[in-house]
Amino acid sequence: MPAYDAAAIAALADERVSRRDRVLPPAFWGRTVAEVLADRPRLSQLPTPLMTLSAPGVRHNIDTLARWCAHHDVELAPHGKTTMAPALWAQQLDAGAWAITLANVFHLAIARQFGIRRVLIANSVVSPLQLRWVADELARDPSFEVMVWADSVRTVEIMEAARSAYVGPDARPLDVLVELGAPGGRTGARDFETAEAVASAVAEASTLRLVGVAGYEGAVGSGVDEAGLTAVRAFLHDMAELHSRLGKLYDEGVEPIVTAGGSEYFELVAEVLGPIEDARVVLRSGAYISHDDGLYRRVSPLGQSPRTDGEQLIAAMHGWMRITSQPEPGLAIFDAGRRDFPVDQDMPEPQLIRPRSVGEPVLPATGMTVTKLNDQHGYLRFGDEPVVIGDELRVGLSHPCTAFDKWGLIPVVDDPDAADPVVVDLIRTYF
Repeated sequence: MPAYDAAAIAALADERVSRRDRVLPPAFWGRTVAEVLADRPRLSQLPTPLMTLSAPGVRHNIDTLARWCAHHDVELAPHGKTTMAPALWAQQLDAGAWAITLANVFHLAIARQFGIRRVLIANSVVSPLQLRWVADELARDPSFEVMVWADSVRTVEIMEAARSAYVGPDARPLDVLVELGAPGGRTGARDFETAEAVASAVAEASTLRLVGVAGYEGAVGSGVDEAGLTAVRAFLHDMAELHSRLGKLYDEGVEPIVTAGGSEYFELVAEVLGPIEDARVVLRSGAYISHDDGLYRRVSPLGQSPRTDGEQLIAAMHGWMRITSQPEPGLAIFDAGRRDFPVDQDMPEPQLIRPRSVGEPVLPATGMTVTKLNDQHGYLRFGDEPVVIGDELRVGLSHPCTAFDKWGLIPVVDDPDAADPVVVDLIRTYF
């Protein structure tokens, strides 16, 4: 059974670009994506500010984590909310991903538009309208699988009431995972007693089915020092214990799922949960696909200080901006701001200056620092290595989840280090 609708993904190449696609100049408006790419446009033909993806970097990262998961005998359901790009989800599924994780029913609707067959919703769904829509999707497509989370008996009661008033006795049940949390964390039952009560309520419901245990260890950890890693291990051991306690509640024939794993501690998920023999252990890492030049470079198990085996991930997303003003010595203003690049974790990192004239080399952005971003301006401090008005700089970005959401169309380039990279793809996002 195909993991997604390949024809729907391929049809993205037939969409026409327009003025809403700010990454492309007016000369391209009205043409299809395929027509734009057929001309092999170069970065120099695109306006700034701009975010790009590296084709070899994305490919490397997808393949690297796929191999890592296979080696450690865990499944991967990458969190699609990182990119909200069905074309990238398809690449992850082609590389062996077991499912796509999403955050809400809006995301699920996008997934269904592109025929994504198996989805984890890493959240509770308590809207009766949304629960009815999900029920309709389950009835319409027998191959569609969706799993949601619950962390309270009240959540289970709402789901059961909404569904029992809408679906018949022969309807497919909605699969539910009990979410475990920890004091001071985010969602999730705070103790075994509560979690077991939730599981019992699911098992007793007429339209729901208990299928496993979920948790997000990223809300528990507080860094990658030994104290942070110890706290995460303890939480994951609690998840394993909860799964063991729920064994008697699973229906016959159900292969339980135990799922955890953002992009910061996935090596601990494999270490602690991987040995579970009577469940499918599923990681939900998402940011790995682009990695970054900030947060995840520091904390990823396959980042600059690896904590596990396997190749290191590569920063595959970059920002491009142009110097527009030099109002005082040592200060330059550029044409990108908070609406273009993320700042919730780190400021953009100046990396290189594109050639100022044909035939000149790429220059390192030595001694340059981004100190502040306004809505649509940025501040660059520089020292002995000067910049001039008109210079185009590449910057490294931090935190993929707040980078992708600023761009409806993202150019993919063949070599971000080249003097004038070639655009080899255009990725549509759906935020």
